Amino acid sequence: MDDNKVRDIVGKELERHNGILYLKPCWIARDFLSPGKRLGLKEEEYDMGERGFIAERWLGSETSADTPKGPDDEGLSYIDIEDEEITLRDAVQVSGSQIMGAEYAKNHKDLGRLAKIYDYAPRIPYHIHLLQKDADLVGKVAKEEAYYFLEDVDLGNHPETFFGVHPYIVEQQKQYEILLPYLIEWNSDRILKHSRAYQNVTGEGFHVPSGILHAPGTALTLELQEPSDVFCMLQPVVDGKYFIPKELLFKDIRKEDREKYGERIVLEKVDWEQSGDPYFYENHHIEPVPVDGTGQDGGKEEWIYYNTTKFSGKRLVVKPNSSFKSRDNGVYNALVWRGSGKIDGREIEGNSFGLDEVLVTHEKATQETTVENTGTTDLILFKFFGPDINNNDIPYIRDLMQR
Repeated sequence: MDDNKVRDIVGKELERHNGILYLKPCWIARDFLSPGKRLGLKEEEYDMGERGFIAERWLGSETSADTPKGPDDEGLSYIDIEDEEITLRDAVQVSGSQIMGAEYAKNHKDLGRLAKIYDYAPRIPYHIHLLQKDADLVGKVAKEEAYYFLEDVDLGNHPETFFGVHPYIVEQQKQYEILLPYLIEWNSDRILKHSRAYQNVTGEGFHVPSGILHAPGTALTLELQEPSDVFCMLQPVVDGKYFIPKELLFKDIRKEDREKYGERIVLEKVDWEQSGDPYFYENHHIEPVPVDGTGQDGGKEEWIYYNTTKFSGKRLVVKPNSSFKSRDNGVYNALVWRGSGKIDGREIEGNSFGLDEVLVTHEKATQETTVENTGTTDLILFKFFGPDINNNDIPYIRDLMQR
């Protein structure tokens, strides 16, 4: 479809819904771990044959998933327009000013963030996401990320996440001596004994910059991150039955570096200062923080992703038979997690595909918008913002610790 036609269709849809776009759910299949089956699909819908199982849902995504067995458009969100197939990425490319606002579009070519729910039965293997200087070597984007552990759903068998390494390993510069043999042998999960695990507490989360070693637990996790699917796995065996191919250790490592340095090159990509931080929990744990100036009888709004300018996010709760006046600094996409209601008069409903995911354009977001709860339980909605939108408002962990 040519750009002019896309621009025309998207423009009419924005006019029809007064600056709001409904988005179709975007499912991701993975073939290296089994799914937790908590994404609201029917039992038989999780199995994708040779592609594996549906284990993630990406939200408002302009990012292609790095899945070699998947279709070319896997990872890309589509706008929900009858009889039309237009990706959000294409819509932003041709109608960026209309969607993101003219000023923001001058310095940002796209929405610049990726939200997702990941849903695995076992713990995800110990891995890192490359720092930008290392991602540049393979023409990719770094992957700073943050977690929010979703409420009212089963936590799985291993609701704790491993982060970093025991501090003495870095203090005594024993990273290569202790960890490299596990990567060379590639036959166990014993590398985890040199890390530390923290409980996945629902309603809380962690901020995880690139370069930090981590193995996420089994809590159903709402993640906000830079728009990337870059990683290197460092754990070959999961739960004693899942074997991770060694190719994933070198997934985003240049061929010439792998041939020259072998397994050691992956450890050189780790941010050892942060991975060996003795106060890792204190410096990376995030809890909801009230959004200044939003106190209302009908509900509450809290920051749940903060501590960085690369992305940010909020949790909005509206009480039954109540409404909340919402105003934001710029474009965002949103997931309706629980309850039913309306946003600017447009119907929304949690766990109802086609009604539970929207994008709110800059013009609409910056106006006072009414979010109404028409149901009998709390309406819970999550907002996801790209880089720089909330720079003047986001909290920082260091400041919160000093209060």
